Amino acid sequence: MQEYDLYINPQKPTLGLYVRTGAGLPDLADSRQWVFESTLAGNELSSELVQRINVHGHAFQELD
Repeated sequence: MQEYDLYINPQKPTLGLYVRTGAGLPDLADSRQWVFESTLAGNELSSELVQRINVHGHAFQELD
């Protein structure tokens, strides 16, 4: 099963950034703003979120 890494921006803790596990954040201009939070299995995420990650390589999501 595919896993995804969740990163949080401490300045905006309600916004999460998801990428495929191991992909890191090479496309961000300042990846230092993002801190690794956890790794999640694909079945822990909505199918819509997984699809956005697979299409774009990453996805942002508001966190509750």
